[in-house]
Amino acid sequence: QVQLVESGGGLVQAGGSLRLSCAASGRTFSRYAMGWFRQAPGKEREFVAAISWSGASTYYANSVKGRFTISRDKAKNTVYLQMNSLKPEDTAVYYCAARWPGTGVNSGSAYYTATYEYDYWGQGTQVTVSS
Repeated sequence: QVQLVESGGGLVQAGGSLRLSCAASGRTFSRYAMGWFRQAPGKEREFVAAISWSGASTYYANSVKGRFTISRDKAKNTVYLQMNSLKPEDTAVYYCAARWPGTGVNSGSAYYTATYEYDYWGQGTQVTVSS
């Protein structure tokens, strides 16, 4: 079992920055692929960024590429999402997710971009970007 707790959300002006954190419990966290998703009101949850269990591979949605950076600190069991040059359209609840890459759909992949590919989810943290 893996438990995920997001933090770092808040209200920021357009052009500003925030860093989200996702603290994970579980001895095998370092072997999980991780991802960030977001969900705006009235919209489906969408992929934002993903990172492999080793941290060597990352992948981003086109809408955030060049502005957001995903990283992980295995010693702290934490995954981060650094968000720069924020825009009002980035406003959403942000969720982190964990996936054991050894089994299940698309097992063996370096990272995952679909909600159904993830096994565990956090409760989310609100990010609001004002214009």
